[in-house]
Formats: sequence, structure tokens, C-alpha cells
Amino acid sequence: MRLRVLPYFVLLVSFSLSLAAASPFEGDRAVYMAACATCHGADGRGAAVEFEEELPDFTDCSFATREPDADWYAVTHDGGPARAFARMMPAFGEALSPEDLQRSLDYMRTLCTDRRWPRGELNVPRALFTEKAFPEDESVFTSTISAEGPASIASKIIYETRIGPTGQVEFIVPFGLREESGPDGDWRGALGDVAVAYKRALYHDLARGSIFSAAAEVILPTGDDDKGFGSGTTIFEPFIAWGQILPADSFLQMQLGAEFPFDSRRAEREGFVRFALGKSFTEGMFGRTWSPMVEMLANRELTSGAEVHWAAVPQFQVSLPTRQHILANIGVRIPLDNRDTRNTEIAFYLLWDWFDGGFTEGW
Repeated sequence: MRLRVLPYFVLLVSFSLSLAAASPFEGDRAVYMAACATCHGADGRGAAVEFEEELPDFTDCSFATREPDADWYAVTHDGGPARAFARMMPAFGEALSPEDLQRSLDYMRTLCTDRRWPRGELNVPRALFTEKAFPEDESVFTSTISAEGPASIASKIIYETRIGPTGQVEFIVPFGLREESGPDGDWRGALGDVAVAYKRALYHDLARGSIFSAAAEVILPTGDDDKGFGSGTTIFEPFIAWGQILPADSFLQMQLGAEFPFDSRRAEREGFVRFALGKSFTEGMFGRTWSPMVEMLANRELTSGAEVHWAAVPQFQVSLPTRQHILANIGVRIPLDNRDTRNTEIAFYLLWDWFDGGFTEGW
């Protein structure tokens, strides 16, 4: 959430006068007008007063829908430092009751009138392997390291950017390292198969806590398949994704898809199902967020009589800076069948939600 610098003394004086005139508050707009309108304007576009920085526009849905109420509430309750913003954004936690703080936020939410934009509450924590349904602006570095068997490291750099209210374009650049067999034990690295994808949220309902998306991904044969760093053929991967908010800060994500290689002699057609169940915990009132979760992964070749392979991935995600726009996740992928040929792996990612600020900001 990008609340800009606010002149503290002007806001407090005007708020005190408005509070005396408007108390007791009647309606969500009355709370907003008394506490917020002096700086943010009656229409939410920013008051006609000179500020050091441009104020946010609450009518801009691209800004106003991305973050959940919890982040907005933290800043209004404890001031800018609650999310590493300017101290000149004052704290209203002692001036307004929790109910009136929420009513002011409820009114701010009405200033975005385009309901096509999914609300930030539906952006549940990202799992290690299950694709989210929520369209996002973020960069992710992921890596999977073998914990047994031949030594290998498979990594990806993922860049995602939103297109309009419900769309997202994604670029994936994989690369890896593998220890060669033999007495020397040399390591070999190479680029993998680069992919590009488009995802679109087809349905979202905050009241039901649900979001549903469909996506299509094309995986290009840019890797060296002779050295084990690619498939050697283009692969088309369609999938659908579902996100569901559950009671008590819990959440569920599901993904269903398939891979269709252009050359079936080089790669097998395969279907997959992935789902993740987790719960978020917050340190104190507005501190670091921890989200333990468990993923279940299943895949099967799309041929008669093929076996379904299962894996479990216990993991936890944690927010790192005060602004909570950089997240880390670590887990272990444990195969549940064919343990003689399928190895346990350690997986992690570092995620940067770059719309909310630079990588070095907000700490």
C-alpha cells in the first residue's frame, strides 16, 4: 500500500476540528470526511493542498484493490511506520475506535467503482509449486536442491506483471547445475526450457472468499536436452487455478493442468493436480506474518495404465521486511511412492512484490 507523505500537524489540527463537528459519527462517509478528507480529499483523489509527495488516488483501482484491509488498517491504526512508510502519516488508533477505523476503510473501498479488479484479500500466500489464481506483479527466484541421490540444483527466475484488472503475463527462465558422475565429480550448468504464460481471473467474489483463473503456458525448447536441461520439444500447458479463503486466516489453493508436447517422442503427455492448505499467523498486531502450509502434488502420464505419482511438501512462508512485500518460503518435497527412483528435495523461493516498493525499501 503506497500512502504518501502527509503533513502531520495540518492533519491533526483539521482532524480535531472535524471530529468535534462530526461526532458521533454517522455512516462510513462521515468517518472518512472527518478523519481523512483533509489530506486525501472528499473524492479520494487528494486534497487541493501542497504536499511534499503526490498523494494516492483511492479512485485508481489498480492501486486501491491490491492490498487487503489488514495492511490498510495497520497504517491507519499505527501510522506510516507500521508498514515502513513516512512517519508524517499519523496513527489514528487512539483517536478512532476499531469500528470507526474499519468504517473509514469501508468507505475508501467504495471509491474504486470498477468491480472487475479482485481484492487483495484473495491474494493468499504463494505455495512452492501450486500456481496462484490471483494476478500479481512480482518477481520470484525459486530453487530445488536434491537432498539424496545425484547432486543437482534446479532454479528459476519468474517475472509476473498484471495486464488490466484480471490478466497477468508470466516469463520463466530456468537454469540448473548437476554434478557429473565419474572420479572428477565436475559440475555442469545450463539454461533450461524458457516459458511464457498468460493467466486471467475469470471469477472472484470477496464475500465468498473465492477466486478462479485459467491460464495457458508455452514451454520452449531452449535447454540442452542432451545434457538433461530440457525436453527437446515445445510443450503446451493449460491449467486452471482456484483460491479459497477459509475461516481463522486459513486458505486453500488448487491447480489442475496438463502438458502436451509437440513431439511426443521426446516428452510424454502428462496431467497434474496440486493443492495447498495453510494458515497465517501474525506476530503481535501488525508484525511479521508466518504461513505454514502443506502441499500435495500428483502427476500421471496420459497413457493407459500409467501410475499416479504423489508427493507431499510441508513448508512455511514468512514475510521479511516491515512492508511485507518480500517473502521467503522453504519446504521439503517428499515422494510418497517409488522411493527407490524418486528422491527427496529441498525447495525454497524468495518473492518480491515490486509494486509495493523497491527491494531495499520498507525494511
